[in-house]
Amino acid sequence: MNTRRAHPVGVSEEDLSHPRTRQAFRSAKRLVGCYAGLSVLTLIAVILLRNHPDMVTDAVGVRATVVAATSLLMVSFAARTARGHSRSYLRLRLASGIMVVAIAVIVALPGAFPVWLRVEQGVCGALLIGVVLTVNGKQMRAAFASR
Repeated sequence: MNTRRAHPVGVSEEDLSHPRTRQAFRSAKRLVGCYAGLSVLTLIAVILLRNHPDMVTDAVGVRATVVAATSLLMVSFAARTARGHSRSYLRLRLASGIMVVAIAVIVALPGAFPVWLRVEQGVCGALLIGVVLTVNGKQMRAAFASR
């Protein structure tokens, strides 16, 4: 018997197992993983350099903490999205888009943050643009389309 079995959260197994959808999931998870790794490494650097006020200000500490926390949430969203959870897919789309805008503001503000953090945020932004493009792409939108 060859029946289509719906995924418990509404995405069919056929949609989840399509080769292009699986590739999109892999790309999104890889990009989010790189973003999280870089964010956590930045937080570690901020902790290690906390006694150098010319490199690490209070704003840098707060920003690095927030970015690391949101990046870990995005790892969770990406993993659950790959399992077909529609709400996690929506959260991943929203979080990645919001973070790209927030990063653009950080990079654009002159003097608000040290150059090294703005460069790091630029790399994070580039990774997240890849996530935004992947999760908003035709294949992913089709897989999670309302039924």
